[in-house]
Amino acid sequence: MSIFDGFLSTPQVLDAFSDSQFVAAMLRFESELASAQATVGLIPASAAQSIAGSCKVELFDVAKIVRDSGRAGSVAIPLVKSLKESVAMFNAEALPFVHLGGTSQDVIDTAMALVTREALALIEADLDRAIDALLQQASRHAATPILARTLMQPASVTSFGFKCAGWLAPLVRSRARLREASRRALNVQLGGAIGTLAQMKGQGPAVRARMAQALGLGDPGATWHTQRDEWVALGCELGLLTGSLGKIALDISLMGQYEVGEVAEPSEPGRGGSSAMPHKRNPVASMVALAAAHRAPQRVATLLAAMPQQHERALGAWQAELAEWPQLMMSAHGSLHALAGVLPGLQVDAVRMRANIDHLRAELPRDAADEWFDPALAVQAGETTLRELDALRQQWQALRVAAPARKINPDA
Repeated sequence: MSIFDGFLSTPQVLDAFSDSQFVAAMLRFESELASAQATVGLIPASAAQSIAGSCKVELFDVAKIVRDSGRAGSVAIPLVKSLKESVAMFNAEALPFVHLGGTSQDVIDTAMALVTREALALIEADLDRAIDALLQQASRHAATPILARTLMQPASVTSFGFKCAGWLAPLVRSRARLREASRRALNVQLGGAIGTLAQMKGQGPAVRARMAQALGLGDPGATWHTQRDEWVALGCELGLLTGSLGKIALDISLMGQYEVGEVAEPSEPGRGGSSAMPHKRNPVASMVALAAAHRAPQRVATLLAAMPQQHERALGAWQAELAEWPQLMMSAHGSLHALAGVLPGLQVDAVRMRANIDHLRAELPRDAADEWFDPALAVQAGETTLRELDALRQQWQALRVAAPARKINPDA
């Protein structure tokens, strides 16, 4: 993360995908693998205890593991090497059972699912904040007259609440689709080099099921090393969400131009200032969301382009996907967090909205002014808005009270 894109994300999601968090997630895989294997009688319980005892991220030189991954071609290889060294120091008899039957992709894919789950929890929380804020704005301004604009020109009168409902609906749909996509994509990966789990003597499916339960992930029933459809589908949903947020940000920034002056992001010390012009109030949240909307399509395109993978393990394609995934998550949460922070306090100038309508009406023939730009048209838009809001509110509440897509082990 560089000086130029750090402020486009959030500290929380940066932490979720940090080197230490990812190594910790890989160690959780190794610990639960040994525990599950001990439970089904594949390895001694004492070996599993020794392995679990060594799977503490503070015992590892994370920076060295990252450096060594370049030569090894996988971050899992130096991790497993370090883990074996640590286990051998305390219980040499447990050494043959470290990473038994696992592969580099097994540990990395599972770790990516774990850290992604944490990032998705951040996204879901901020998505709820944004939805709630738009519900309130749409209700408050259901009949507030505003110019509707098509092809960047005045088209007719609508209501600001109707406009907010148009921002809101895609977010509610994204909330539902992300829930389903996450349920399908967040799976444990365990399949051996060719999916046989040969080293586990027929106990592979039972081991995978126990690992899934312990980690709070799904059991896909088979390896998905080069079956990336569900995983990439989740990435596509994140891209759609980021695009929907970009649309909101673009509207806000256009309506916030001085010559229009209909809305403004909340003002606070140090926010949106200029290094040269003290009178400026730059729409910083909209800027962050728009930057994400410009970057996300390329991230999603890379995920799609990486789907054709060679045989049972990819050379290059999977590695490209891994590199893009955190960047997509960071853009999505950065955009959402920025807008969720300003939508509740969005400054709406209803007087200016009405003045813009009146100014236009004064320049038009009477018939055109009355047919298309009568402020009373906002009442009709308001009635439509309130009906739409009732349906959206019900959908959102159903999502919030529904059982989680997957029961998460509280200790996971």
